[in-house]
Amino acid sequence: MERYKLIKEVGDGTFGSVWRALSRHSGEVVAIKKMKKKYYSWEECVNLREVKSLRRMNHPNIVKLKEVIRENDVLYFVFEYMECNLYQLMKDRDKLFSEAEIRNWCFQVFQGLAYMHQRGYFHRDLKPENLLVTKAVIKIADFGLAREINSQPPYTEYVSTRWYRAPEVLLQSSLYGSKVDMWAMGAIMAELFSLRPLFPGTSEADEIHKICSVIGTPTMDTWADGLKLAASMRYQFPVFPGVHLSSLIPSASDDAVKLITSLCMWDPAKRPTASEVLQHPFFQSCFYVPPSLRSRPSVTRTPPSAITKGLMEQQCARRYSSTLPSSKVFHNPAAGKLHASLSTGVQRKLDLVNQDENKDDKTPKNTARQPKYRPPARKSPTSTMRGRATSGNSDVADKFGSMNIGSRKPTIGPSTTSSTKAPSMKTGVQWNAASSDSFLRSTKPFQSGRSLTRKVAG
Repeated sequence: MERYKLIKEVGDGTFGSVWRALSRHSGEVVAIKKMKKKYYSWEECVNLREVKSLRRMNHPNIVKLKEVIRENDVLYFVFEYMECNLYQLMKDRDKLFSEAEIRNWCFQVFQGLAYMHQRGYFHRDLKPENLLVTKAVIKIADFGLAREINSQPPYTEYVSTRWYRAPEVLLQSSLYGSKVDMWAMGAIMAELFSLRPLFPGTSEADEIHKICSVIGTPTMDTWADGLKLAASMRYQFPVFPGVHLSSLIPSASDDAVKLITSLCMWDPAKRPTASEVLQHPFFQSCFYVPPSLRSRPSVTRTPPSAITKGLMEQQCARRYSSTLPSSKVFHNPAAGKLHASLSTGVQRKLDLVNQDENKDDKTPKNTARQPKYRPPARKSPTSTMRGRATSGNSDVADKFGSMNIGSRKPTIGPSTTSSTKAPSMKTGVQWNAASSDSFLRSTKPFQSGRSLTRKVAG
């Protein structure tokens, strides 16, 4: 950690705090997340869901985890730095966003979600605070509640911030899946258009009441499983006819309203997948580039000759045959030679983790043509909305979600001031995304930089 100079603490929560820092070697600005819990073994660190999920993902719309460092039993995550989050942009906004801006952001997020779901994970805590923005680029962050799709239920019922929590989770279902992310994105899209939350419930019961007032009370035709869940809890849905979303978000186009309506369906099975959403008419003007092709040069649009086409196919075959698993991207041969003689025990343990992950680490196939998405027919949704309400989150998952930078709730931790001192760090081991090496190194307490006002979050 002596390689980083802390500049300012930009976020504090129940489980950790986030610092903006500067790399002494490269001059790069990074975000360092310091966990409050003590970690007494390296295995415990690398087996964290946030570490396991982020190490398996390499996508331009998912925040990059650069390093995992453990020093003096304290765990640090080093992330790429982003200027702010989506909530901060909405909070400081005087006028509505243009539909082109919203389309650009949402298209990027759905690309990240499609990649994540194909890799076998769903986020479970999507909200504006967890969508980080730098200029026109937006990235999904905070994978502390991420879960593997093929993991065994039951799952925790109290996940995600209440305003973006899917109804099946509110009704304590233990069999939910990746469609909870699609519900959250429907609520976020509506909020981007109106700058007000779509379902600002103050409790679980009030949240369901708000949802019913917007999209109407569920029936046996629209969500039979939901009625069974409610009956098992002895809960009766409030009766509302629902209103059309265009009355709540008049600035949205018809295609945008149809997409939000399809995402905010009672029945999870009727919500589209992230891959289907990318083909929705709302994104017709957007050009989707699969992640596996993003780093390759643009292909000429003129039809190639037969000989040229054959050469291109041979080159493409050689390129794909030499492609390494995603976990190998983190390998740095020079760093491996430099530290080969240090901490061989920890290095071996990390290599074993990499070997286990490489077994099912495959590049997602994006070449298959997917069917045209048609949003399911539905009844008209809801009532008038008020300004952003105080949610009064009380559950542990809400506190964890509010730990993110720029959190809208100050109840999670003490307010950060410019005089906050940088934490001292002594000795430990680290995992580097560039080399996947773990090694021991003696360090010095690093010093905080000059005081800054709390404005920019990473």
